[in-house]
Amino acid sequence: MSLTMEQLVNYTKNYGFVFQGSEIYGGLANTWDYGPLGVELKNNLKNIWWRRFVQESPYNVGLDSAILMNPTTWVASGHVDSFTDPLIDCRSCKSRHRADHLVEAHDASIEADGLSMDELERIIKENEISCPTCGAFDYTPIRTFNLMFETSLGVVDEKAQSIYLRPETAQGIFVNFKNVQRTSRMKVPFGIAQIGKSFRNEITPKNFIFRTREFEQMEIEFFCKPGSEMEWFDYWLNASVDYLDDIGLDKDKIRFDEHKPHQLSHYSNKTTDIQYRYPFGFDELWGVASRTDYDLSRHQEYSEENLEYQDPVTNEKYIPYVIEPSLGVERLFLSVLDSAYTEETLESGETRINLRLKPAVAPYKVAVLPLIKKRHREKAQEVFGKVAKHVMTFYDEAGKIGRRYRRQDAIGTPICLTVDDESLEENTFTLRFRDSMEQIRVKEEDLVTTIEQHTAL
Repeated sequence: MSLTMEQLVNYTKNYGFVFQGSEIYGGLANTWDYGPLGVELKNNLKNIWWRRFVQESPYNVGLDSAILMNPTTWVASGHVDSFTDPLIDCRSCKSRHRADHLVEAHDASIEADGLSMDELERIIKENEISCPTCGAFDYTPIRTFNLMFETSLGVVDEKAQSIYLRPETAQGIFVNFKNVQRTSRMKVPFGIAQIGKSFRNEITPKNFIFRTREFEQMEIEFFCKPGSEMEWFDYWLNASVDYLDDIGLDKDKIRFDEHKPHQLSHYSNKTTDIQYRYPFGFDELWGVASRTDYDLSRHQEYSEENLEYQDPVTNEKYIPYVIEPSLGVERLFLSVLDSAYTEETLESGETRINLRLKPAVAPYKVAVLPLIKKRHREKAQEVFGKVAKHVMTFYDEAGKIGRRYRRQDAIGTPICLTVDDESLEENTFTLRFRDSMEQIRVKEEDLVTTIEQHTAL
């Protein structure tokens, strides 16, 4: 089923996945809070990623680096000089736009990313590209806008040092390359993985949680010997696709965009984006880039610390090349919900929302439902206490049992556990499965094992 963006936004709010940030005060533009279901879904996606790419990987170790870093970090990485967007304002309605987005919206065949301000201004003038907000053709000159959030470090304003909230998690990995390699005794090839918040002062955040100023990244910086990077590039691209398949993304909504030579960042010798067809169209979900030795070389230059790796067998010294698979948690969250959402017409003619999440991804693995509240509540609460020690469990005693089933279907809960008279008499319980609606009876001593078997990845 194809959802519109408006339908998906309404669904996430109505069922407790995502709320507008600071909503009771009128909100704050482009900020979002993740509700009871949203936080569980995000945590599941992150935990599965960590298990796959760190716990089960013979190559990778983990890191949690600081959000605030020495400001020279961002000079070395190039963010201070080049992490900018071309900003243009409409004099008529005072709306603000990215000049490259105006050009691409006018002519999709133009690769505006990377064009100079003079080239962008020429295209806008020659084609008389009007303001998409009011239709006027009266712009200010284009100027650059640095995307990093600047803050200050220090108690006294006069002596405070200007620093930045990190715009990406990668640099925290690069500056710790030697620390991790030495203490973990890792040999190249190896990788460092990290999940963490990043911040970008986007001019035009849009499409709900797809492009936000505060977001989470799941990244690996994989260090390898120069000359072997293409082999490892393919390895991590395939591993990324396998992960998406395992968590249930719709394969028909995935495509690959291999960057052409003129599209590559100056430090990259190969980049491929895994794109997903969101309700607003195809856009980047996961980027895999070969970054050469750019990052470590720059940090070696600016820090004056030797970041070379010495092969323990050959004694050869070199700056490792880096393969970077980088994934945004919010974009993954959005694509998972879009892939899973279905509406089904039952034999009775009733329509049910069925969020067909993979059981391991679902916010709740099981819902415990007493058939009759007064009669079955005590036993249901007892069973809830036992099951909740093993898997994320929801308890619901409000309303008719059929409506409670529908509620759990709509939020993706794969199993409903019903407590009835037979539970009191024979200590057996009904397990109802979300997708098939099949029901089985299970003894109390077998409940946890059966539920875990049906909700594992």
